[in-house]
Amino acid sequence: MARYSVAMPQDQTLPDLWLLSDGRNDDKLETALAAMPRGNAFVFRHYHLAAGERRKRFDELAEIARSRDHLTVLSGDAEQGIEWGADGIYGPPTNLGKREGLMRFATAHSAREVLLANRNGADALFLSPVFPTRSHPGGACLGVSLFRELAARSQIPVIALGGMTATRAKEMNWPRWAAIDGLS
Repeated sequence: MARYSVAMPQDQTLPDLWLLSDGRNDDKLETALAAMPRGNAFVFRHYHLAAGERRKRFDELAEIARSRDHLTVLSGDAEQGIEWGADGIYGPPTNLGKREGLMRFATAHSAREVLLANRNGADALFLSPVFPTRSHPGGACLGVSLFRELAARSQIPVIALGGMTATRAKEMNWPRWAAIDGLS
């Protein structure tokens, strides 16, 4: 699969595995990107870095991701996504804007956000947290039942996020899932 240069058609299959970056998995990302099967996806977040350092780290990791034919998504706005050469952007459904040539991935944690992602024409949504996570220790999670209920309201593909691992995805029988720790 080549790097995406335009929005993916609705009938095209999205990657199944989505690795998200975070300050705590930074030292494992090169290995994790290389270990993932070809043609999956990488979401660069790295909120902990200053602007210049963040751009430099994105470029380093995007090169590895693209060498493995992974979709490369930036947590940022459309202008930044275009400027940085990302395949898509990731964020709250109200912050994605509309820009030709960029896929848009919404984050959702509630029925309201699922509705907003539908209305705003996102290409897919990350619904979370399904299970307890290290990102939000002690925070509430959806659980499998509420996750499925909210996912059923989505008119776009849903990617499970939050405490996900290959075992949990298999137990849930959910094809698309994302992780920080579960893939690094």
